[in-house]
Amino acid sequence: MKANIMKVRGKGIHVETYGSNLHPALLYLHGGPGESCYDFTFHQRERLADSLFLVAIDQRGVCRSEAIMEGEAFGFDDLIEDCEALKEELGIEKWSVLGHSFGGFLALAYVQKYPESIQKVIFECPTFDFALTSKGLLKKTADLFGKYDMPKLKEEALRLVEKEMSPREFTETYMKLSDELGENRMEIYTHCFDNPTDYHLMYTDEEWDRYYDRSDHHYVLLREEGFIFNSLLDSLKHIENPMLLLTGEYDPVTCAEHISCFKRDARNGEVIHFRHSGHTPHYEEADRFRDVVKDYVMER
Repeated sequence: MKANIMKVRGKGIHVETYGSNLHPALLYLHGGPGESCYDFTFHQRERLADSLFLVAIDQRGVCRSEAIMEGEAFGFDDLIEDCEALKEELGIEKWSVLGHSFGGFLALAYVQKYPESIQKVIFECPTFDFALTSKGLLKKTADLFGKYDMPKLKEEALRLVEKEMSPREFTETYMKLSDELGENRMEIYTHCFDNPTDYHLMYTDEEWDRYYDRSDHHYVLLREEGFIFNSLLDSLKHIENPMLLLTGEYDPVTCAEHISCFKRDARNGEVIHFRHSGHTPHYEEADRFRDVVKDYVMER
């Protein structure tokens, strides 16, 4: 493993690399926005490194990367440009990209802008439309309010699903309401809890608090800019690169409309379903995930 801070377009980006650079290169883009690549590399670095050159980053301003300062110019396009500049910095001619959740949104925007830089794209439980995803998350939240005997909150969540709101309003409404689940909130995303991530293996609680303060600022700036609230579903029909969509049986993020649009519009697309996963097959079904990713990236 090699992990360090690399200067990318003048900003310190946390970059981890695993495996030989003679292997096919794969860039991992985390979700959130602002979630870090930590959990992915915790579960997949040893699984993938024997066959792939895995590159994983904390995106600009996220967690272990350099913080975005007050008043500093920053927008969604910086995340795309950082990917392309990092590829050049690492001396990689072409790589495949794996985007999880919001990372799938970023991966789709990246391949649309720089198709010649990317061999293949893998979307792990992505969102391409924040409004649709927020509705799916509200429905799952309502189910959990029912499970934990919170009927008024369940009724409120279901009412909000049907309300006319902007994508930003849907997103921020979900964020606020789902906090009412407290310690049970992760059940929105995770179905199988048998393979947990050890967040204290390398960092203290105090360090994570500091890192996530950076991520919160990153997400606030993206919401204020607003590009992330544009739907990218229509972009699928314009991509010629091979694309693989990974879905989870219990995942509310990649809703049925996402899946039907992908199946209809992706010119060179495949879908693989994880029957025992929620939003994170990379640790809920880690071994199968490894096999699927290796097979797809390495097949000619």
